Amino acid sequence: MIISFINFLNSIPLGWGFLHGSCRGKAELRFDVPSVCAQRLSAGEVDVGLIPVIEYQRIPGLSIIPGICIGAKREARSVLFISRVPIKEVTNVAVDASSRTSVALLRIVLSEFYGRKDVVFEVQKPDPKRMLSERQSALLIGDPALQFNLDGCLVYDLAAEWNAFTGLPFVFAFWAVRRGVKLGGQEELFYRSRAEGLENLPAIAEIYSAKLGVSREDILQYFCMNLNYTLDEANREGLQEFYRLAARLNLIESVSLTETS
Repeated sequence: MIISFINFLNSIPLGWGFLHGSCRGKAELRFDVPSVCAQRLSAGEVDVGLIPVIEYQRIPGLSIIPGICIGAKREARSVLFISRVPIKEVTNVAVDASSRTSVALLRIVLSEFYGRKDVVFEVQKPDPKRMLSERQSALLIGDPALQFNLDGCLVYDLAAEWNAFTGLPFVFAFWAVRRGVKLGGQEELFYRSRAEGLENLPAIAEIYSAKLGVSREDILQYFCMNLNYTLDEANREGLQEFYRLAARLNLIESVSLTETS
Protein backbone atom coordinates (compact mmCIF):
# COMPACT_ATOMS: atom_id res chain seq x y z
CA MET A 1 0.00 0.00 0.00
CA ILE A 2 1.38 3.40 -1.03
CA ILE A 3 0.17 6.47 0.88
CA SER A 4 0.54 10.15 0.07
CA PHE A 5 0.76 12.02 3.37
CA ILE A 6 0.55 15.77 4.01
CA ASN A 7 3.77 16.79 5.70
CA PHE A 8 2.20 19.51 7.90
CA LEU A 9 1.98 19.59 11.68
CA ASN A 10 -1.82 19.29 11.59
CA SER A 11 -1.51 15.90 9.85
CA ILE A 12 1.03 14.32 12.18
CA PRO A 13 -1.49 12.86 14.68
CA LEU A 14 -3.20 10.99 11.84
CA GLY A 15 0.06 9.58 10.54
CA TRP A 16 1.84 8.99 13.84
CA GLY A 17 1.30 5.26 13.82
CA PHE A 18 2.75 5.00 10.30
CA LEU A 19 5.64 7.30 11.18
CA HIS A 20 6.63 6.05 14.63
CA GLY A 21 4.08 3.55 15.93
CA SER A 22 2.79 0.06 15.37
CA CYS A 23 1.88 0.74 11.71
CA ARG A 24 5.44 1.66 10.76
CA GLY A 25 6.69 -0.34 7.79
CA LYS A 26 3.19 -1.50 6.83
CA ALA A 27 2.86 1.12 4.07
CA GLU A 28 5.13 3.14 1.80
CA LEU A 29 4.78 6.84 2.59
CA ARG A 30 5.20 9.74 0.18
CA PHE A 31 5.47 13.13 1.86
CA ASP A 32 3.65 15.86 -0.05
CA VAL A 33 1.83 19.17 0.22
CA PRO A 34 -1.98 18.92 -0.07
CA SER A 35 -2.18 19.75 -3.77
CA VAL A 36 0.40 17.08 -4.64
CA CYS A 37 -1.42 14.47 -2.53
CA ALA A 38 -4.43 15.00 -4.77
CA GLN A 39 -2.32 14.92 -7.94
CA ARG A 40 -0.69 11.62 -6.99
CA LEU A 41 -4.03 10.02 -6.19
CA SER A 42 -5.56 11.26 -9.43
CA ALA A 43 -2.61 9.93 -11.43
CA GLY A 44 -2.83 6.49 -9.78
CA GLU A 45 0.63 6.86 -8.22
CA VAL A 46 -0.66 6.08 -4.71
CA ASP A 47 -3.43 3.96 -3.24
CA VAL A 48 -4.52 6.31 -0.46
CA GLY A 49 -4.02 10.05 -0.05
CA LEU A 50 -4.71 12.55 2.69
CA ILE A 51 -6.31 14.95 0.25
CA PRO A 52 -7.98 18.37 0.39
CA VAL A 53 -11.71 17.69 0.57
CA ILE A 54 -12.47 19.82 -2.50
CA GLU A 55 -10.39 17.44 -4.62
CA TYR A 56 -12.64 14.52 -3.71
CA GLN A 57 -15.29 16.04 -5.96
CA ARG A 58 -12.82 16.53 -8.82
CA ILE A 59 -11.25 13.04 -8.98
CA PRO A 60 -13.62 10.34 -10.23
CA GLY A 61 -14.20 7.11 -8.35
CA LEU A 62 -12.72 7.95 -4.97
CA SER A 63 -14.05 6.67 -1.66
CA ILE A 64 -13.15 7.87 1.81
CA ILE A 65 -12.12 6.06 4.96
CA PRO A 66 -15.08 6.69 7.30
CA GLY A 67 -14.85 8.76 10.45
CA ILE A 68 -11.41 10.36 10.00
CA CYS A 69 -10.63 13.92 8.95
CA ILE A 70 -8.69 17.07 9.70
CA GLY A 71 -11.22 19.67 10.70
CA ALA A 72 -11.87 22.59 13.00
CA LYS A 73 -14.98 23.13 15.08
CA ARG A 74 -14.33 26.89 15.22
CA GLU A 75 -10.87 28.42 14.72
CA ALA A 76 -8.20 26.49 12.82
CA ARG A 77 -5.20 28.82 13.46
CA SER A 78 -3.35 27.40 10.46
CA VAL A 79 -5.64 28.57 7.63
CA LEU A 80 -5.34 32.33 7.67
CA PHE A 81 -6.32 35.19 5.40
CA ILE A 82 -3.93 38.04 6.16
CA SER A 83 -4.43 41.46 4.67
CA ARG A 84 -3.24 45.04 4.56
CA VAL A 85 -6.84 46.24 4.05
CA PRO A 86 -10.15 45.18 5.64
CA ILE A 87 -11.64 42.08 4.07
CA LYS A 88 -14.62 44.07 2.74
CA GLU A 89 -12.20 46.16 0.63
CA VAL A 90 -10.02 43.38 -0.78
CA THR A 91 -9.55 43.32 -4.56
CA ASN A 92 -6.58 40.95 -4.94
CA VAL A 93 -5.01 38.08 -3.02
CA ALA A 94 -1.95 35.85 -3.29
CA VAL A 95 -2.78 32.23 -2.48
CA ASP A 96 -0.50 29.40 -1.42
CA ALA A 97 0.27 27.08 -4.33
CA SER A 98 0.01 24.04 -2.07
CA SER A 99 -3.62 24.71 -1.14
CA ARG A 100 -6.85 23.59 -2.79
CA THR A 101 -9.62 23.38 -0.16
CA SER A 102 -8.54 26.58 1.57
CA VAL A 103 -8.54 28.49 -1.72
CA ALA A 104 -12.09 27.31 -2.38
CA LEU A 105 -13.07 28.26 1.18
CA LEU A 106 -11.59 31.73 0.72
CA ARG A 107 -13.51 32.20 -2.52
CA ILE A 108 -16.72 31.27 -0.69
CA VAL A 109 -15.98 33.56 2.26
CA LEU A 110 -15.19 36.53 0.03
CA SER A 111 -18.01 36.03 -2.46
CA GLU A 112 -20.84 34.60 -0.37
CA PHE A 113 -20.20 36.20 3.01
CA TYR A 114 -18.62 39.57 2.12
CA GLY A 115 -19.92 40.21 -1.41
CA ARG A 116 -16.41 40.42 -2.90
CA LYS A 117 -17.16 38.66 -6.19
CA ASP A 118 -14.42 40.07 -8.44
CA VAL A 119 -11.31 39.47 -6.33
CA VAL A 120 -8.24 38.54 -8.39
CA PHE A 121 -6.42 35.41 -7.16
CA GLU A 122 -2.74 34.82 -7.91
CA VAL A 123 -1.01 31.54 -7.03
CA GLN A 124 2.40 31.99 -5.36
CA LYS A 125 4.88 30.09 -3.23
CA PRO A 126 4.13 30.35 0.52
CA ASP A 127 6.35 33.37 1.27
CA PRO A 128 4.16 35.68 3.38
CA LYS A 129 6.39 38.77 3.17
CA ARG A 130 6.66 38.57 -0.60
CA MET A 131 2.98 37.76 -1.00
CA LEU A 132 1.97 40.82 1.00
CA SER A 133 4.51 43.05 -0.73
CA GLU A 134 3.00 42.23 -4.12
CA ARG A 135 -0.70 41.88 -3.22
CA GLN A 136 -3.15 43.41 -0.74
CA SER A 137 -3.70 40.11 1.00
CA ALA A 138 -2.52 36.51 1.22
CA LEU A 139 -3.77 33.05 2.11
CA LEU A 140 -1.46 31.05 4.36
CA ILE A 141 -2.00 27.41 5.29
CA GLY A 142 -0.26 24.82 7.42
CA ASP A 143 3.06 25.37 9.12
CA PRO A 144 3.84 28.76 7.45
CA ALA A 145 0.63 30.15 8.96
CA LEU A 146 1.67 28.99 12.44
CA GLN A 147 5.18 30.39 12.07
CA PHE A 148 4.47 33.81 10.51
CA ASN A 149 4.67 36.93 12.68
CA LEU A 150 1.19 38.40 12.26
CA ASP A 151 1.96 41.79 13.84
CA GLY A 152 0.79 44.65 11.65
CA CYS A 153 -1.62 42.53 9.59
CA LEU A 154 -5.35 42.13 9.65
CA VAL A 155 -5.87 38.43 10.32
CA TYR A 156 -8.97 36.38 9.49
CA ASP A 157 -9.11 32.74 10.54
CA LEU A 158 -11.07 31.14 7.70
CA ALA A 159 -12.55 28.34 9.79
CA ALA A 160 -13.75 30.96 12.27
CA GLU A 161 -15.24 33.02 9.42
CA TRP A 162 -17.01 29.91 8.11
CA ASN A 163 -18.37 29.09 11.57
CA ALA A 164 -19.53 32.67 12.18
CA PHE A 165 -21.62 32.70 9.00
CA THR A 166 -22.84 29.07 8.89
CA GLY A 167 -22.72 27.93 12.52
CA LEU A 168 -20.92 24.80 11.30
CA PRO A 169 -17.45 23.28 11.68
CA PHE A 170 -15.15 23.00 8.69
CA VAL A 171 -13.38 19.94 7.27
CA PHE A 172 -10.13 20.47 5.39
CA ALA A 173 -8.85 17.00 4.52
CA PHE A 174 -9.54 13.29 4.80
CA TRP A 175 -8.15 9.93 3.68
CA ALA A 176 -9.31 9.09 0.14
CA VAL A 177 -8.88 5.75 -1.61
CA ARG A 178 -8.51 5.57 -5.37
CA ARG A 179 -10.87 3.68 -7.59
CA GLY A 180 -10.31 -0.07 -7.65
CA VAL A 181 -8.27 -0.28 -4.42
CA LYS A 182 -9.68 -2.61 -1.76
CA LEU A 183 -8.03 -2.02 1.60
CA GLY A 184 -9.60 -4.94 3.41
CA GLY A 185 -7.97 -5.35 6.80
CA GLN A 186 -5.50 -2.56 6.03
CA GLU A 187 -8.19 0.02 6.70
CA GLU A 188 -7.79 -0.69 10.42
CA LEU A 189 -4.24 0.72 10.25
CA PHE A 190 -5.58 4.23 9.67
CA TYR A 191 -7.70 4.12 12.82
CA ARG A 192 -4.84 2.66 14.82
CA SER A 193 -2.44 5.31 13.54
CA ARG A 194 -4.82 8.11 14.58
CA ALA A 195 -5.37 6.55 18.01
CA GLU A 196 -1.63 6.33 18.61
CA GLY A 197 -1.20 9.93 17.48
CA LEU A 198 -3.85 11.25 19.82
CA GLU A 199 -2.27 9.28 22.66
CA ASN A 200 1.11 10.90 21.96
CA LEU A 201 0.24 14.57 21.49
CA PRO A 202 2.71 15.77 24.17
CA ALA A 203 5.56 13.91 22.47
CA ILE A 204 4.55 15.27 19.06
CA ALA A 205 4.41 18.79 20.48
CA GLU A 206 7.90 18.38 21.98
CA ILE A 207 9.41 17.17 18.70
CA TYR A 208 7.75 19.73 16.44
CA SER A 209 8.29 22.66 18.77
CA ALA A 210 12.00 22.41 18.04
CA LYS A 211 11.45 21.85 14.33
CA LEU A 212 9.02 24.71 13.76
CA GLY A 213 10.07 27.25 16.37
CA VAL A 214 6.58 27.19 17.91
CA SER A 215 6.20 26.64 21.65
CA ARG A 216 5.19 23.22 22.95
CA GLU A 217 2.23 24.78 24.75
CA ASP A 218 0.99 26.48 21.58
CA ILE A 219 1.21 23.23 19.65
CA LEU A 220 -0.70 21.31 22.31
CA GLN A 221 -3.39 23.98 22.34
CA TYR A 222 -3.52 23.80 18.55
CA PHE A 223 -4.08 20.04 18.65
CA CYS A 224 -6.52 20.02 21.55
CA MET A 225 -8.49 23.26 21.12
CA ASN A 226 -8.39 23.99 17.39
CA LEU A 227 -8.16 20.76 15.43
CA ASN A 228 -10.58 17.87 15.26
CA TYR A 229 -9.82 14.47 13.77
CA THR A 230 -13.25 12.79 13.70
CA LEU A 231 -15.64 13.04 10.78
CA ASP A 232 -18.68 13.15 13.03
CA GLU A 233 -22.20 14.24 12.10
CA ALA A 234 -21.54 17.96 12.68
CA ASN A 235 -18.38 17.85 10.58
CA ARG A 236 -20.22 15.98 7.83
CA GLU A 237 -22.92 18.66 7.84
CA GLY A 238 -20.26 21.35 7.50
CA LEU A 239 -18.63 19.39 4.69
CA GLN A 240 -21.88 19.05 2.78
CA GLU A 241 -22.58 22.78 3.12
CA PHE A 242 -19.08 23.53 1.81
CA TYR A 243 -19.70 21.29 -1.19
CA ARG A 244 -23.09 22.94 -1.80
CA LEU A 245 -21.59 26.44 -1.85
CA ALA A 246 -18.60 25.31 -3.91
CA ALA A 247 -20.97 23.91 -6.51
CA ARG A 248 -22.96 27.16 -6.51
CA LEU A 249 -19.75 29.03 -7.37
CA ASN A 250 -18.90 26.43 -10.04
CA LEU A 251 -15.78 25.32 -8.15
CA ILE A 252 -17.02 21.73 -8.46
CA GLU A 253 -19.57 20.15 -10.80
CA SER A 254 -21.44 17.83 -8.46
CA VAL A 255 -21.69 16.75 -4.84
CA SER A 256 -21.25 13.15 -3.64
CA LEU A 257 -19.59 11.32 -0.77
CA THR A 258 -18.85 7.59 -0.82
CA GLU A 259 -17.25 5.72 2.06
CA THR A 260 -15.21 2.53 1.84
CA SER A 261 -17.11 -0.62 2.68
